[in-house]
Amino acid sequence: MDRLEGMKLFVRVAELGSFAAVAQQLGVARSVVTRQVAALEAHLATRLLLRSTRRLSLTSAGSAYLEKCRLILHLVEAAETDIAEERVAPRGHIRLSLPLSFGLKRLAPLLLEFSQRHPHVGLDMDYTDRRVNLIEEGIDLAIRITRRLDDGDVARRIGTGGMQVVAAPAYLARHGRPRHPAELIDHECLGYTGGGTVHSWPFVVAGKLQSFPVRSRIQANNGEVLGEAAAQGMGISLQPDFIVEGFVAAGRVEPILTGFPVPGFGIHAILPSNRQVPHRVRVLMDFLAAGIGSG
Repeated sequence: MDRLEGMKLFVRVAELGSFAAVAQQLGVARSVVTRQVAALEAHLATRLLLRSTRRLSLTSAGSAYLEKCRLILHLVEAAETDIAEERVAPRGHIRLSLPLSFGLKRLAPLLLEFSQRHPHVGLDMDYTDRRVNLIEEGIDLAIRITRRLDDGDVARRIGTGGMQVVAAPAYLARHGRPRHPAELIDHECLGYTGGGTVHSWPFVVAGKLQSFPVRSRIQANNGEVLGEAAAQGMGISLQPDFIVEGFVAAGRVEPILTGFPVPGFGIHAILPSNRQVPHRVRVLMDFLAAGIGSG
């Protein structure tokens, strides 16, 4: 007996509640259906269905087995669909949630290139630093920059990035250059509030990760604003490379405390936890991972 076919028949019988109804639906003799289910029960050495003259009902083992069969058959169907999709161009619609600064600087050019390569895929891009609920808001894919994922996140890391502490030459001339992270408490620090209120910054000192308190008169949930504030000499900023590199190249800020590494971050593709990943979304994730890795 083909075990997968036996599972399919068992699920049909359980759902329709009748051997005869399944036989009629499939256009086969009733005895064919009963023999297949009986063979499955024999293989499992347990009774799945209770038979009476009026109706069929599931045993406790049958109820548990039914749920597992549904899951297995769903996975088989999804796998076969994926293989079929690999032979055709991706198509459909993708709703994206993208971080504002990184999204505009690094992701937007890649997404426009992807759209040109795949004209049958529509992209709906929402640029925001707000942490969205993918299921409630109907998002197919979110890109998040973070050191720590939330519990339950279905994620794939598609890249990494570094952090720098920077200040304007004018600020350092007025207030002095900190030589150790512990001295930051005596300086004006510009706080990024995307992950909550800022009280400390992390550094690796003597091979150990430590947090050092900072004070922030100016805070924002957008790194570009804080980078500009630092460039205007308003304080010291801890920012990702992709934000400060332009300011550094222009000579408006310079890296400081370079002897004390700051932990980097992961660039993650976050997926809804309640559904299979469509072929078009997987193609986009692969494209972004390749683009970010080579960027």
